[in-house]
Amino acid sequence: MRRLLPSLLLLSVTLTAYSQKPKPEPVLMLSDIHFDPFQNPTLVPKLVAAKVEDWPSILATPTTPMDEQAYEQLQSTCNARGSDTSYTLLSSSLAAEQKQLPAPLFITVSGDLMAHQFDCRYKALVPKGSERDYSDFAAKTVAFVAQQLHVSFPKTPIYLSLGNNDSGCKDYREDSSSSYLSKDGKTFAAVALDKANSASISAEFSTYGDYSVKLPAPFKNTLLLVMQDIFEAKKYVACDGRSAPEAGAAQTAWLRRQLDEARSKHQRIWIMAHIPPGIDAYSTFTKKQSAGACPYTDPALFLNSELFADTLADYADVISLVLLGHTHMDEMKLYTARSGTGGAPGKLVPSISPVNGNHPAFTIGSVDPAKAVLLDYTVYVATNLTGIASKWSPEYTYSTTYKQPDYSAASLKAIMDGFLADRTSQSPQTQAYESFYFPSGNAGGLNLRAAALGIVWPAYACSLTNDTTKSFVECSCPTK
Repeated sequence: MRRLLPSLLLLSVTLTAYSQKPKPEPVLMLSDIHFDPFQNPTLVPKLVAAKVEDWPSILATPTTPMDEQAYEQLQSTCNARGSDTSYTLLSSSLAAEQKQLPAPLFITVSGDLMAHQFDCRYKALVPKGSERDYSDFAAKTVAFVAQQLHVSFPKTPIYLSLGNNDSGCKDYREDSSSSYLSKDGKTFAAVALDKANSASISAEFSTYGDYSVKLPAPFKNTLLLVMQDIFEAKKYVACDGRSAPEAGAAQTAWLRRQLDEARSKHQRIWIMAHIPPGIDAYSTFTKKQSAGACPYTDPALFLNSELFADTLADYADVISLVLLGHTHMDEMKLYTARSGTGGAPGKLVPSISPVNGNHPAFTIGSVDPAKAVLLDYTVYVATNLTGIASKWSPEYTYSTTYKQPDYSAASLKAIMDGFLADRTSQSPQTQAYESFYFPSGNAGGLNLRAAALGIVWPAYACSLTNDTTKSFVECSCPTK
């Protein structure tokens, strides 16, 4: 019996440690909802006058052929390239998300809650509205989207960032410390479902739309830093049209202070913003390039400088994940550490909005709260662009497609080294990425957008790991 005691004690300790090991937790990741409250133009006066709580009953009003004709006219007036998210599509997406994941640990929304050409649509339908009226209606629209998420997931913390379309004056325009930001801050604090986080959001958000929150248990010592990086966008100007570069510089300084403190406290960090720092691959490939052996010597950046990307490189040791949106596509990024070893894994979440012809999509992730690492995710895609009788099905799962144990910097480097070596898109993983890049609801079948990505593949693969002009040119235009 005495001989058995050490073994039994060891078994007891092992079982206790195993039982205390945090299990993977599910999270819901959304981006680019682009809700359009103008899709039935005849309802807009009622929406303007009503409280946000009354919007669902107004928006549920059936449309008539005359309403549809008025919407088509509005689309033409505002030179729309497609339709954003209607109330029907928003409701369909929320129902599908709730069905697949009734109780996520938390929800992230990486920006652009409002429709494209929001200011044009408002001015066309509310011609007598003042600037203050516009700002109030924009804030009500953001509040409505947050409210709908909260109604569908009443016990789940919801963390939202603002995108370039989420403005109180115009796309890519905003003023710091505006009444619009103050109202959105109160809305975001209300759905955080945590008093400490609510207080933090209320205190920080009204300046630049940034805030920090503690991720909920079983996460420990992990913060989510949320930025409204419209202030760092190339197209950014203040509401009155003046250049205001000091806003982006102040925002970057805020981020670096947060990361300095996190490093000193040995905290883990998630970052969420809307516009990805680094190379804008689409703009790079579609802009006129100088003649020569390599056409990509003058790449376009998403932001007005490399400061955000440099910050991620400088603090990659404390950053576990960077959540982004803006492109509406399903993309990966690895923000390589300044040392050249390791990095910060970035995930561009595909959009709910079908404005680019892509099918609406949402992402369900699995996270390890002990390490603050994204372990796996599955992308769900709708069968059509309208939400009418839509079915939402899994398009692919990261782990089975890319054969990696997690979405860490090491795993992404292994994947992207393979991408860079596969210059003619021959490997199954490269072909999977090209296929799933443009959510299409086609269960992996190649589409025209995927084929187009294949044409520029070697240079596109360079944009996934090279965030500065210098490193991208060295990768896409090798001298040897």
